[in-house]
This record gives sequence, structure tokens and C-alpha cells, in this order.
Amino acid sequence: MNIKTFNTRLELGQHAGAAGIEAINAAIAAKGEANIILATGQSQFETLETLVASDNIDWSKVRMFHLDEYIGMPMSHKASFRKYLTERFITQVATLKEVVLINGEADPAAECERLHNKIKAHPIDVAFVGIGENGHLAFNDPPADFDVKDAYLIVNLDEQCRRQQLGEGWFGSLAEVPLQAISMSIQQILSAQKIICAVPDERKALAVKNCLTQPVSNLYPASILQQHADCTCYLDAGSASLLK
Repeated sequence: MNIKTFNTRLELGQHAGAAGIEAINAAIAAKGEANIILATGQSQFETLETLVASDNIDWSKVRMFHLDEYIGMPMSHKASFRKYLTERFITQVATLKEVVLINGEADPAAECERLHNKIKAHPIDVAFVGIGENGHLAFNDPPADFDVKDAYLIVNLDEQCRRQQLGEGWFGSLAEVPLQAISMSIQQILSAQKIICAVPDERKALAVKNCLTQPVSNLYPASILQQHADCTCYLDAGSASLLK
């Protein structure tokens, strides 16, 4: 694992985005297309802004997947990750080769199967991810299942995860935050050729310390990234503040 630290979250996002642009173009050059995974949430704002500002990617050769979506969440809700990605990415770039969104309003088991079959047919070149305040990777809260082979699964959201969503302003009260989501699995994330992990803000400092310096453990789900062959974590002064 490589760790890069920057003074501000803007610098972090610019460098994470630049690395993503380079990796996407390398995949297109090698095989004529690129398959990517996008993360969501406040931590990804600057990285996504860097991607959409680029005039150096042929987006018609890029297929997009994403990490997770709340079960039962309509796309009209401000917390919907489909809404987030549509507004912050999909409508901001040229027409993509394909967009594969998680439908949280569909039957969850059937949707997991659909997504599994789709992503297994298109191995991922670049995965953009983050680390939650509880150390989660996607919505794989601790103790995360490191072994499940299904690409997507139904997960229960723990209270710390739900409080993070509330704290970021996506919901009006804790009671409004859903209890379940469809999430990409740990093994599916690890199957990506390259992982770009963007983690700004001091509120993530303890999770960063646990996931990057402690032994790999499903109690610190993102610690599994230590075992990936090509993963770079991008931190700012706040999120790196507890690292030596």
C-alpha cells in the first residue's frame, strides 16, 4: 500500500483524480475500454470534480459501476447515491459506454444477482473508494465479511455508519437513515486492478490509523486494502493526523 499525504482536501482530490485519469487512460490504451467503480459521499467531492474537469478521457469507452445504495431509497431523495452520481458525475461528462447503477428500490436479492452477473463480465480496472468513520469499505461495516464471493450483498448498517450519514447532512434525523443497503463486497473491491482510496478530514483520523497501521482485521474493514497489490491512499493533514 502506498500512502500519500497532502495539506488540504483539495490537493488530495486533485492528486487522486489525476492518478485515476492516468489509470483509466492506460486501461483504454491496453484493451479499448475501462471499467471503473466510483465511491460517493463528502469525501469524494474533489476527486470527482477532478475527473469531470478532465478533457483527456474518452468517456465513451468507460463503463461505470458504484459501491452501494440504500435499500428502499428513491432516486429523488438527496441521500440517494444514484442521485449523487447522476448529478456530480454522469451528467457532467460525455456519454459513457455504460452506466450500471444499483437500484435500491428493486427486489434486493434479485438486484444483487443482476449486479453480480454484470460486474463479473467486466473486470474492474480502477476502483475509487473511501474509508468510513467506522473503518468500513463500501457499506461493509465491522465485523465485515472478508470471504463472501458474491459481488454484491445485502448488509446491515451499524449505528456509527448511520450517524456518519446523518452528520454529513444527508438525513434530518437518525431515524430516517435506512437500516440496510446493497453493498459491493470486499472481495469484489479487491479484484480491481488498481484502487485509489481518497480519505480527507480529521473525523476519519482514527479509522485511518486503525486501517492503515493495525494488522488486517474485519473489525477494521478497510485494513484489507493493505493486501492489495496496487492501492494508494490519499490523505490530508486532518485524516493523517494520528499517523506517525
